[in-house]
Amino acid sequence: MSITLCFDFGNTRLKCAVFSGKELQKVILLENEPVQAVQQLLRNLHPQKSILSSVIDHDPEIENLLREQTHFHKLDQHSKIPVTTPVGKPETIGADRLALVVGATGLFPGRNNLVIGLGSAVTYNFINKYSEFMGGGISPGMEMRFKSLQTFTAKLPLVKADWNFPLVGYDTRTNILSGVVLGMAKEIEGMIEEYEKKYENFNALLSGGDASLFGRFLKKKIFTDPDLIFKGLYSISEFNQ
Repeated sequence: MSITLCFDFGNTRLKCAVFSGKELQKVILLENEPVQAVQQLLRNLHPQKSILSSVIDHDPEIENLLREQTHFHKLDQHSKIPVTTPVGKPETIGADRLALVVGATGLFPGRNNLVIGLGSAVTYNFINKYSEFMGGGISPGMEMRFKSLQTFTAKLPLVKADWNFPLVGYDTRTNILSGVVLGMAKEIEGMIEEYEKKYENFNALLSGGDASLFGRFLKKKIFTDPDLIFKGLYSISEFNQ
């Protein structure tokens, strides 16, 4: 089986998914110096193909390494993808958002899909039943909301995510947890409802590192796949080989 490395460089984490053929084997968090981490992956796995989605200013040596040792593709506005992007400025679409909608279309073709990505920002990505990525919305992610409460107030502390808290907070920490986490849940449910009013044959998907944990706070039935972006990246890699 050929090995494909799918890299997702987000604002918070750098991750790599390892595919053997079409099967996702594992997801690796690149915690060390990125260039060295990529070099180690290449030495250990001997991949044939690789693809990179990046929303940060990463070290260009990473692309050089992947280009030298694999059939490499960098996801950008020039990539061939199995969806169309009839938006005003396609060059401004984040690579991560493209990967998410491609992943959703692969799972649910011929449907209206709203893909909600939970990352540094919450992205709402709508792709219609004709495989047209129409755009969507962007709002602050969970960590950003926690940090903003500390940054823009005099006395509120920085709170870390915790999934066990009451509806009615009994101290500052649990008040913030209830407001941020449940507030996000209600925002997401409200956005889904607005799309449901406008589009039929509608499907909602939740993705990102906290998707499986966050899903418990949503009353609506929603498909959850933390690895959706990697499945989209693999599809785009194959489409561009």
